[in-house]
Amino acid sequence: MTPTIKKITKDNFSLYGDLITIKDKNSEGINNNTTHSYFDLANIQISGEDKNVRLNIFDAKKRIFPLKIDMLEMHPLSSQVFLPMSNNDFIVLVAPIAPKPDLKKIEIFKVSNGDGINFKTCVWHFPLISIDDAKFITVDKKDEKKNIDIYKFSENEEFILNYE
Repeated sequence: MTPTIKKITKDNFSLYGDLITIKDKNSEGINNNTTHSYFDLANIQISGEDKNVRLNIFDAKKRIFPLKIDMLEMHPLSSQVFLPMSNNDFIVLVAPIAPKPDLKKIEIFKVSNGDGINFKTCVWHFPLISIDDAKFITVDKKDEKKNIDIYKFSENEEFILNYE
């Protein structure tokens, strides 16, 4: 199994969450028109009793390819944002919402031009795959111990992701 890497769009990623981009989005002048704001770029979801959110900075290291894909994770109580702090590309590997990931339905997307993503609650995904050393803003539920499920692949499910 070696899915191809697709260029991400709002439409082809909508099953998994939001593409965070200001392309084709109207801004609104605020603060006496000294700032242009792009509102509502992602649908942040938080559930459970504790609705505390955390804003993080991930200092991601460049992934080395070929990359062994041997697990997926999902967050049952929140969505999760990955937004590069500069114009860095990254790769997103996802599987649809299900009690356990359907590995035949894995899709892989390349996110470019400083755009970001917001995974919907319960979307299976591989951890951040940064193409270069880069910093990312992340947003998710504060209680990380209860907000993560991990699916480890069996040996015959593992595969190698190539990127050039």
